[in-house]
Amino acid sequence: MPDPGPSSGQSRLPGPPTALFPLTGTTPEPGPAPGSVPETGSVPRDGAGAGTVPGAGYADAPAPAGPDLARILRGPSGLGTASLSLAPRAEPFAPVVSVVTEIPAAPASLPVDPADGTPIPGLYYHPIAEPDPARVEEVSRRIKDWAVDEVQAYPPEWEDQFDGFSVGRYMVACHPDAPTVDHLMAATRLMVAENAVDDCYCEDHGGSPIGLGSRLLLAHTALDPLHTTPEYQPAWAESLHSDAPRRAYRSAMEYFTALASPSQADRYRHDMARLHMGYLAEAAWAETEHVPEVWEYLAMRQFNNFRPCPTITDSVGGYELPADLHAQPAMQRVIALAGNATTIVNDLYSYTKEQSSPGKHLNLPVVIAEREGMSEKDAYLKAVEVHNDLMRAFEAAAGELAAGCPVPSVARFLKGVAAWVDGNHYWHQTNTYRYTLPDFW
Repeated sequence: MPDPGPSSGQSRLPGPPTALFPLTGTTPEPGPAPGSVPETGSVPRDGAGAGTVPGAGYADAPAPAGPDLARILRGPSGLGTASLSLAPRAEPFAPVVSVVTEIPAAPASLPVDPADGTPIPGLYYHPIAEPDPARVEEVSRRIKDWAVDEVQAYPPEWEDQFDGFSVGRYMVACHPDAPTVDHLMAATRLMVAENAVDDCYCEDHGGSPIGLGSRLLLAHTALDPLHTTPEYQPAWAESLHSDAPRRAYRSAMEYFTALASPSQADRYRHDMARLHMGYLAEAAWAETEHVPEVWEYLAMRQFNNFRPCPTITDSVGGYELPADLHAQPAMQRVIALAGNATTIVNDLYSYTKEQSSPGKHLNLPVVIAEREGMSEKDAYLKAVEVHNDLMRAFEAAAGELAAGCPVPSVARFLKGVAAWVDGNHYWHQTNTYRYTLPDFW
């Protein structure tokens, strides 16, 4: 089937903190075609306001935040290195003037079909347009073929659950600037592989905290290969086919490394190690039946969260954010806040499902209720507030970084992470196969 082409985008890059943004979602404007992210001028944020986000016009950029970023933008020095600088040296950085326009009040949300679920009342989010149906259909077809035929990721009796997960719809919504379906498939395989590990090792389908560390370590070698002696290499290679999680990890990573740069692949491995560490902390609490303090739970969720997904937004978008820029503390804060906010979305939408499941499931409302002596309803509503605070912190941090780092790939990456945040909420809201809301309103 020919590539249906890029879907219409919904992402919005927050402007500088002085820009005016509403506190409710608004109707999204169509996003740019792949490769056409605006370089200068104002970037719309769901039609709700505009802030000047510098790109190629470095003379209009503010001073970068800190000496390390200034050094990166300045580039190497010495004979023959002038062409390697990210910013023209002849033009000094100058303060940016934020452009704020008055706009009419926007509707609180897009019209929602009741069959597509109800958003959580009071939750701060940005509605998106429906993901491209042609892409959704093609990604859904390809990912099921891969999961069934290539890696045997699940037995036949799990087919309805796989279909109900709607992973094709999920990934198309989260990556509107992906240039091809092949790029979308790279993200989709990794998502399915991560869920196979979570289900089979940790939770729904035979998972257990007992022995989890060993299972995760061996599975991680499917992402980060073992380098050993010729005598023991064959046994390790054979082990990568021994269960569904390892088969899925191995295959998904092979596809991803064929598309991504070595730096992007290593970045992903690092974030997957963070994820596995979060799994282990949660497992340790489960073994001892410990309910952490709220801040401890949030610390665990910064590792056991969606971070590996938005961190590859440039790989899926067909470009690369340079490693030095990705590693900047300001960028790491943006990515961490995005991961934290999207993971609390999962806590909130999956609350009813987890409460009706056997055993005790830790999520933010449960931890708040126990540690702060609140009713279930009050704890849930406070968790909504925590999410909203994280979302606004993410948007403020992204706006500051966009204003302080005038590099086009940074603007595009931030826009892509914002799109992932919005797409993640869309999928949770509309996945009525998996999620229903508690009766707290």
